[in-house]
Amino acid sequence: MSQISPSPPAVSQPDEMNVVQKYAPWLYSFWKFTRPHTIIGTSLSAIGLFAIAWAFSGDSLTWKALLPLFGTWFTCLCGNVYIVGLNQLFDIEIDQINKPELPVASGEFTRKQGQIIVAITGILALALAALQGPWLLATVLISLGLGTAYSLPPIRLKRFPFWASFCIFTVRGIIVNLGLFLHYQWVMQGEGALMIPPSVWALTLFVLGFTFAIAIFKDIPDMEGDRLYQISTLTLRLGARTVFDLARWVIVFCYIATSVAAFLWLPQVNPFVLAIAHTVALVGLGWRSREVDLEDKVAIAACYQFIWKLFFLEYIMFPVACLLA
Repeated sequence: MSQISPSPPAVSQPDEMNVVQKYAPWLYSFWKFTRPHTIIGTSLSAIGLFAIAWAFSGDSLTWKALLPLFGTWFTCLCGNVYIVGLNQLFDIEIDQINKPELPVASGEFTRKQGQIIVAITGILALALAALQGPWLLATVLISLGLGTAYSLPPIRLKRFPFWASFCIFTVRGIIVNLGLFLHYQWVMQGEGALMIPPSVWALTLFVLGFTFAIAIFKDIPDMEGDRLYQISTLTLRLGARTVFDLARWVIVFCYIATSVAAFLWLPQVNPFVLAIAHTVALVGLGWRSREVDLEDKVAIAACYQFIWKLFFLEYIMFPVACLLA
């Protein structure tokens, strides 16, 4: 789930409107309100962890076996929209500077409309999770709790670099991976079979590090609004170049460490699949991040969006490596 996921900065839009934007403007605004990159991340994590749990269960894959996936996926999407929507409701003035295309900041949605969407999706997430099992309910409760603390005054943890990053990588890195895997395992095999294998711990650590890199990278293009509204970030403290390089090296370490671990300590993962995939990803990262102009918001946005694509890709590569072990 995510939850407390950082948002890619705005990029220029084409002059012509797409079909949904033209004929269903409310739906198009709602899609922007959900922060599509988080929807993709949530969907891939739900599907990827299901694939890993299924690979370990040894069960045959039937339509009936897929029902827990559909229910979990929709529940996580509701929680996702609650968290990112709540953040927009309390960041309107900041978003008008940093992300003016967002629907509440731009006036496409009123604050009241945003509040209704957030309330409905939050209630749905909790109700659906309660119906599906204790592990999913715990995952949703913790995620929504941290997401609320991240955005809602007077706590508003996003004001502090450490706690902002802590919320983001705790939910995306730890809660989602361990919670969803235990939920799927509980559904497939029952309470007595609950055990987190080394490969899931490895994926969790990888995502934990990668999400930290995303969490610090996302503030680079938002310096103007963050400085104006006194949102303390590592970028404001250390400078854009330092944070940019730190984020890249953290990602490099995640790829190399996970590939080495696959050969030495993860018998349930095909190490060659993971090593080859990670090498290709590293080459892509080096190519895409070279000579990025940190004064150019569009260039930073393009690089940042590419990093999110690498994050999405891990939830495809890692389950495939488990299935081919």
